[in-house]
Amino acid sequence: MISTTRPRWHHLLIFLAPAVLIYSAFMALPLLDSLRLSFLHQNPDGSAVFAGLANYNRLFNDPFYKGPFLRAFLQNIEFFAIFMLVQNPVALLLAALLTSRNLKGRAIYRTILFAPTTLSIVIIGWIWTLMLNPLWGIVNNIIKGIGLASIMPKEGWLGSPNLALVVVALVGVWQYVGLPMILFMASLLGIDDELIDEGRVDGATAWGIFWRIKFPLILPTVGIVTILTFVGNFSAFENVFVMQGSTAGPDYRTDILGTFFYRTMFGNFGQLPDTSMGATVGSMMFLIILTVVCIYLFGFQRRLIRD
Repeated sequence: MISTTRPRWHHLLIFLAPAVLIYSAFMALPLLDSLRLSFLHQNPDGSAVFAGLANYNRLFNDPFYKGPFLRAFLQNIEFFAIFMLVQNPVALLLAALLTSRNLKGRAIYRTILFAPTTLSIVIIGWIWTLMLNPLWGIVNNIIKGIGLASIMPKEGWLGSPNLALVVVALVGVWQYVGLPMILFMASLLGIDDELIDEGRVDGATAWGIFWRIKFPLILPTVGIVTILTFVGNFSAFENVFVMQGSTAGPDYRTDILGTFFYRTMFGNFGQLPDTSMGATVGSMMFLIILTVVCIYLFGFQRRLIRD
């Protein structure tokens, strides 16, 4: 006999309370406190006074902050673009291959490709830093062994102003490609087999089935992966910090908003910490992410679901 008793409100509160409390303590309250700090001015004696939008005005007009902030923002866009152009297409390709019925050992390949995602970014960054070392790194030895020594930068892969950001991003792509791959795989496996069979009956090739049947059906997942990639990249910090340090060398060429926030908040060589300005930078990062997420949720996602 099926019970028709309605759930009581105190039951819902009991089950929701732990998650709400933990989320509030470690996410919501720190965020609100950071926003509060961005409207304060820190005096030399440690006291704080309300400053309104003065910190934001300083961020956008003071040359000490304006130039580095704009540079970090533009390089963060470049960082995100590398992930979008490399990680997500590769993840989609791998997902299509690993959902193929003709591929043997799919479970083994999935495990191997997803394994780096489970490792610490500190471990991954340190290992790749050693592998890319221009003196004893295995990457240079492999490149020399296949006769392509001419493409190696003299400053080293992480010391080249033109390649450092790309290399750091590619290391992140190598580690995290398993996440979008799993999302794409779940979406592809959820497609009704009858649609695929109908496509084959109509004479569609494997390529045609993917682009004309499968890809349109997984567009909502593509949108989710895109927005998750954006959020992850514009809140990134560990990737650059582990491999290039807080100065994001060479010559701040790998500096993104996360490392700029760290130097502003906690200080750096020749730069004193400023919690108010650090909170202002953090608040701007939050506003940038929030704006893009809202545009996606209220614009693109509704259109994809409606279609």
